[in-house]
Amino acid sequence: MRLWQPLVLSLVLATSAFAQTPPAPQAGLNEEAVSGVMQRAVDEVIRPGYRNAQQSAARLTTAMKDLCEDATQQKLDKARSALDDMIRYWSVIEIVQTGPVIQDNLFEHILFYPDRKGVALKQVQALIAKADPKDTTVDAIAGKSVALQGLTALEYVLHGTGSEDLTTQKNSFRCLYGTAIAGNIQREAGEVVAAWEKPDGVQGSWKHPGPQSEDFMDNKEAITALLGILVHGAETVRDQRLEQFYKGKDATPRPRMAIYWRSGNTWKSMTANVEGLRTLWQKAGMAELLPADKKPIADTIDANLKSLLEALQKVNPDIEVATSDAERAKLDALLVSTRELITKISDDYGAAIGLSAGFSFSDGD
Repeated sequence: MRLWQPLVLSLVLATSAFAQTPPAPQAGLNEEAVSGVMQRAVDEVIRPGYRNAQQSAARLTTAMKDLCEDATQQKLDKARSALDDMIRYWSVIEIVQTGPVIQDNLFEHILFYPDRKGVALKQVQALIAKADPKDTTVDAIAGKSVALQGLTALEYVLHGTGSEDLTTQKNSFRCLYGTAIAGNIQREAGEVVAAWEKPDGVQGSWKHPGPQSEDFMDNKEAITALLGILVHGAETVRDQRLEQFYKGKDATPRPRMAIYWRSGNTWKSMTANVEGLRTLWQKAGMAELLPADKKPIADTIDANLKSLLEALQKVNPDIEVATSDAERAKLDALLVSTRELITKISDDYGAAIGLSAGFSFSDGD
């Protein structure tokens, strides 16, 4: 199956609803600019992003091994810092939820979230309580439920109940399990990197849309997929990150449903998500697809991304405090800002670069 098919299917369904109403005349896609945009997206954003994540995962694995061998507070602090680093690098590139990373559930192996029923917590606690030595290898962890591997499982190992025991015993089960998780993340990230580094693989397929491509039959399909990364990435920030624990002033906040709340990385991760969106938008040069009279749309998107990043910096790092009555206005502002960004990218930019009238990447909220 071609990787772009879900997006194209959405396009077909959406445009068919408007089949009886002729679309308003609009400029077509700037075909000449597509090649440069796709090449920069691959070479300056996607490939470096996955390499950074893999390298960070390798440092995390080393830090976990050092912790197991030494079991000191200093080594624990370093392991926690390495996890922070990995979360940041992964959060930048996790907006790309298409391509090799969605093959064989690789994405879920690295990050299992949201977990609305608390499955991961129960499974991780049960595994630690059982403490079977057979569950301390990368291969063993790789063969288990996705809830038992990935960043949220490792976060519990390093920050959850009982994590203080990591400094009391060398090579404890909990530590060796955490090391196996880190090693598995490193291996999974390496698979994604390897897939993107092959010149005649997905890299070439994305850079050269057309009959020879395994992913995109033409330039419009390629840009549709690239724009889809931006739109769905912004939706993820709003729907699966912010609204996962805060849906507005009339709803009861659930701070412990927030991603990475134990390690204090909730807002850092969201900030990195938005930085990833801005990096793709700017480094790929997506504004170049706009006709001259539509350039102000790019300025508005730049301003929206900048203001969203600034707003995230103002939120209290303590998730409990951030969701208190005194601080909720900042979260309400984030809800508004993320919705505005989605609309601006999906509706205004999408129509301006020549995608079919009536089509929207957004979910209609």
